[in-house]
Amino acid sequence: MGNAVFKKSNWKKTLYYLKKNGLKSAYYAAMERLAREKAANYSYQAPPEEELKRQRKEAEKYPYTFSILVPAYETNPVFLREMLDSVLSQTYFKLELIVADASASEQVKEVMETYDDKRLRYVKIAENKGISANTNAALAKTEGEYIGLLDHDDVLTPDALYEMAKAIAEKEKNGNTAWMLYSDEDKGNGDCTQFYEPHFKQDLNMDLLLSNNYICHFLVMKRSLIKSLGFRSEYDGAQDFDLVLRAAGRLLYETKEQRKDLMREWENAGRTAIVHVPKVLYHWRCHTQSTAENPESKRYAYDAGRRAVQDFVNSRGWNASVSDSQHLGFYRTAYEGGIFSQRPEVGVIGGKIFSAGGKIAGGIYDENSVSIYEGLHKAYSGYMHRAALLQEAYAVDVRCMMVRKELWSLFEEVFGVPYAEDEHTGYFAYEKYSNKKRFNEKSHLAKRIRREFVGSERAWIDADAGNGELKKISMNFCERVRKMGYTVVFEPEASVKLSKSPRR
Repeated sequence: MGNAVFKKSNWKKTLYYLKKNGLKSAYYAAMERLAREKAANYSYQAPPEEELKRQRKEAEKYPYTFSILVPAYETNPVFLREMLDSVLSQTYFKLELIVADASASEQVKEVMETYDDKRLRYVKIAENKGISANTNAALAKTEGEYIGLLDHDDVLTPDALYEMAKAIAEKEKNGNTAWMLYSDEDKGNGDCTQFYEPHFKQDLNMDLLLSNNYICHFLVMKRSLIKSLGFRSEYDGAQDFDLVLRAAGRLLYETKEQRKDLMREWENAGRTAIVHVPKVLYHWRCHTQSTAENPESKRYAYDAGRRAVQDFVNSRGWNASVSDSQHLGFYRTAYEGGIFSQRPEVGVIGGKIFSAGGKIAGGIYDENSVSIYEGLHKAYSGYMHRAALLQEAYAVDVRCMMVRKELWSLFEEVFGVPYAEDEHTGYFAYEKYSNKKRFNEKSHLAKRIRREFVGSERAWIDADAGNGELKKISMNFCERVRKMGYTVVFEPEASVKLSKSPRR
């Protein structure tokens, strides 16, 4: 992690951040980045040769074919060869690699001509109309059942397609169809001899996706899906992000009737159709002109990303505006009249719980009741800035919770107290229940809540730091909300410090 490329990248990011957000925010961003670099302990380990041999043998039983699309433009010959070799040496061999060359020179073609492999196809783009138009030209020539997207200067791990084929087969075994798949990734230095900054991703999280293209690389889609969408030139620079958003829109929000051009009656869509393969299968090369190394080199790409999210929001009929966050390439969606008024599927939102020392002590929990961002300084944004982003949550904490009105009766059933809104924020006014007499004494859950609510201010945090009853009941409530088909959303700009009211 201490290589020169990474340190140079850090300085560039810090200088940009300083210009955009001011000295104080830049200071904390730099401190967080340095602390993360110091604590980093990542080393990519390629599968051993015995495992690769096993994969080559097992690959024979899978029927799936892949088309890998690579739009190229004046690609460095060394980078190009490394990309080509990484695809042609895949343990899963049922593939074609299509390179769409929009270069003015012959250098890409000359490298391609040194290869003798029928799986390699070269498409010359007569007129460079941009990355989307060029990729569409290659897409029209694909024959594979699944399409994979690869940048011309990046590389795949040797097991990338095998792991995708395996995930597709596992879905089919369970009676589902994998329509879109994505893997974890990392970054590599200029000659891809050192790898760092792994991006270990979440399973599908739509609100996180609206905040940032966390899906990114390695992306694979069914050919029928990607052809029904195509790449849009008005989003060049963020064309893959735009594609992912529209694909998710088709799979999650459209009815069977609306999708009848896409799939057979028996095929399934919905959340199960979008598959996360939790392995690093893609190395994103960092060099002076890459977005990974120098975010400012493609500022237009992040502007296009914001417009892509806005287009998605508009297509859903939500009255909302999308703006840049403090972090380049990360966005925030503000809903007119609040998120409940625009998105009927959202049932609960919740924010952060801060300790007296200014660190996160709770607020958002995973399925194991773990406080995801616990211990993070209030000025830090966390891994991949997730602590600062709107995102779907398994559960949130009642101390900083807002509940859709249709669920107030469930709230009272679970917590044993009526839902009462704070007149300023709309969040649950928990301080109204600090008086013992306000509780429904007949409710056993209410008595347990009272033990957490009443007493010292420290009790508000202690309940969160350990296995407090308050957290257990919050988990129970959110689980029941989710089983009813609602989404729970983490709102990072809402917070509670000890026993104070939520602030926005």
